[in-house]
Amino acid sequence: MPIGQAKFGLLGGVVDPGKLELIETQTYSGATANIDFTSIDESTYNVHFMTFNNLQNSGGASADLSVRFYESGVLETASVYQKAFQYGSTGASFGEDRSTSVSSILSIAGNYQNKEANGYLYFYNLGDSSKYSFVTMQSFFGHPTAGHYMKFGSGVLPQTSTVDGIRLFNDNADNFTAFDVSLYGIAES
Repeated sequence: MPIGQAKFGLLGGVVDPGKLELIETQTYSGATANIDFTSIDESTYNVHFMTFNNLQNSGGASADLSVRFYESGVLETASVYQKAFQYGSTGASFGEDRSTSVSSILSIAGNYQNKEANGYLYFYNLGDSSKYSFVTMQSFFGHPTAGHYMKFGSGVLPQTSTVDGIRLFNDNADNFTAFDVSLYGIAES
């Protein structure tokens, strides 16, 4: 059957796989330490997509946006996550960060005061209790002396569980002061 026929429902229903469906957008202009998404429709979507824009922090040091999962309503804070990412700067600095035993999945953006960070993440298998939940990401942010940085990588919660929430937090104890974060589900059929 031609794809066009299926998409337009000529065979009994509208199918639009890959469509982004907005679950929630959070906007901050004051200080906050955590960003929680606790209604993620994990039983509806096998893949989630998240964007963050204009991320800023209150301190002068690096503020790393990190990820933790809620498992059946309980935030997982133990050092059970694994992560691996690479980074590079316009100042010709390159490196990697990886671990098989950390208390959060990854540091998404090393953001500095008065410098913005932007990026996106894909989450997989969050509601499937028979599979590991994992995330891939890419971000871009300013640095006070090294120009601009990019980061990309992934992380996993290597245990089977139902993930029903996502926490973004600053792992350097500063508050975030401004940003927009949107969470989408990706339709499968």
